[in-house]
Amino acid sequence: MYRRILIGQLGQDPVITFAVDELARYLKQMDHSLVIDRMLFDEVQPEMGHVLWVGFGKGLDVPFHQWDDEIALTLDQGKGCITGSNARSVLIGVYRFLKELGCSFLHPGKAGERVPEKKLDFLSDPSLTIHLREKASYRHRGVCIEGADSYENIEEMIDFLPKVGLNEYYVQFMVPTEFFDRWYNHRNNPLLEPEGIDRETVIGFTASLEAEIKKRGLVYHKVGHGWTCEPFGIDGSGWFQQKEPLTEEQTSILAEVGGKRELWGGVPLNTNLCYSNDSVRGRITDAITRYAKENPQVDILHFWLADGSNNHCECENCRKKRPADWYVKMLNELDEKMSAEGLSTRVVFLIYVDLLWEPVEYTIQNPDRFILMFAPITRNYGSNYSDYLTFEGELPAYERNHLEMPKSLAQNLEHLRRWQKQFQGDSFDYDYHLMWAHVSDFGYERVSRNLFQDMKDLRKIGLNGMVSCQVQRCFFPTALPLLAMAAALWDENADFDQVADAYYQDAFGPDGARVRQILTSISNLFHLYEGPARAISEGHPALCENGDEVLKLATELRNLAASHLGRQEQSSLDWSALLVFVPYLQQLTHILYAAGEKDIPKAKETAAQLVAYLWEKEPEIQPLLDTHNTVNILSLFSKYMFKE
Repeated sequence: MYRRILIGQLGQDPVITFAVDELARYLKQMDHSLVIDRMLFDEVQPEMGHVLWVGFGKGLDVPFHQWDDEIALTLDQGKGCITGSNARSVLIGVYRFLKELGCSFLHPGKAGERVPEKKLDFLSDPSLTIHLREKASYRHRGVCIEGADSYENIEEMIDFLPKVGLNEYYVQFMVPTEFFDRWYNHRNNPLLEPEGIDRETVIGFTASLEAEIKKRGLVYHKVGHGWTCEPFGIDGSGWFQQKEPLTEEQTSILAEVGGKRELWGGVPLNTNLCYSNDSVRGRITDAITRYAKENPQVDILHFWLADGSNNHCECENCRKKRPADWYVKMLNELDEKMSAEGLSTRVVFLIYVDLLWEPVEYTIQNPDRFILMFAPITRNYGSNYSDYLTFEGELPAYERNHLEMPKSLAQNLEHLRRWQKQFQGDSFDYDYHLMWAHVSDFGYERVSRNLFQDMKDLRKIGLNGMVSCQVQRCFFPTALPLLAMAAALWDENADFDQVADAYYQDAFGPDGARVRQILTSISNLFHLYEGPARAISEGHPALCENGDEVLKLATELRNLAASHLGRQEQSSLDWSALLVFVPYLQQLTHILYAAGEKDIPKAKETAAQLVAYLWEKEPEIQPLLDTHNTVNILSLFSKYMFKE
């Protein structure tokens, strides 16, 4: 018997069309006998009978907003509506509607979806009743490209974002060669043959990804680092050393440090310029203005200075002002040029390393143009923002190129507060929980809880959201960290345990609760948030005391995963990943135990075995684990483990 449903699409916005496509696709996947009819309308027709309206506009009670997301869902007696504050919100609403019907979106890619097969009788089933209206707690809820990525990894992440209520994606650099090169040339994995990647291919990738971003109405961020390179004919698409010599003109505009104007460590992207030079500032601001004009698809354009720290120009003129003052001077000059061109593109400015020390001479003249981005890259992840809402003591005074970057959240937040006294405009956090910190938490429970709490705390520190600087493949052993982040950004009043329990149930079924118990115990026994270096170099007792218990838990987890993979109906990539995870955990445990016992030869031997294991298993779990990043972090562990 066939059941029919009429979807009334409101308006011809291509994002709304895509939202209806997605709704129809998943409904058919749930109920193969469902017949779906679609009609296009300018507004809701109240006199019509059983219709599921999808869109926004006249006749609906959610007001339009370009940046802020709000959704409203209703379904009752065969009539319903999915609407939102903009086209992107409607798409988010469609995925939320599907969740209400039993679908789950656990991680990017089809393997991360759970779509139940069930009869959907919208006309007569009284259980299909939905009344829901929500507004996202924070404006900025996004992810930034990082790690080693295939094109598919990024495309799947973009597809995943609105499914969990996230709304922004950020592509670093003008041409993000760095991230694709790491994957396609298989850096950090000699078992895979380099495939090669060139600039033109990456430009093509970027154009295709932009189309995927716009298809979903996501807010598109672009560039960041690179403005200190590209306008001067220097490649700024990655953190690589310059092979070709610079021209005399190019060298003349580099920051003078230690009496020399040269590339900082040989890396253009890490090299600041002589910002007191009017022509340098003019070239940069002209280039940004031109880029914004030529790339109207970019909603938010990032203007950052060079990466690295303690690398600012020491010439007589530059020394007259702090780097933050030269930066703000450029921001004001940029705004004048963009305004003259009639450009509405928003611009992000970066509070990061040397720029944590606020300006003392200049202030931003047009705060509506700019968005403050707080990037506490040197922070510790063993505590939360709400632990440090007040600050006692004195911050270290600014001393050019002799700054010690703050490791404590207390100092980082005091720097932020000093900037906020001057700038009260839009802002967001740019943090690194899923770049490095997650690898130091073997069970992912503590990093998930920490990330969740930090997102809930953002309002308390005056920030309106988060763009996560992270690897795209951060789902090993579970996808809980990213889902926890998304949940708290959407609803600052969400409960972590409810989010976690729902995830484990959806991912692992009836045994999800036990999987969570095991991984939570592992997190509690082995977590190195204070830094693996410190734990190992100081002979942290947990490295020796807890190893046996972790190994017992690993055995139980292996047996549980093996039993499920033996039953075809319960087989999934998530269970397979746990089976791969167990030897990884066992070898990590042996490494840390040996390091704690100062058995350096044993630690070296086991570390080499672990890296070889990750190389071997990478094709099997590529969508879930960024091996390039993990091997890099393990190499940092070994720096301290292997001191003879």
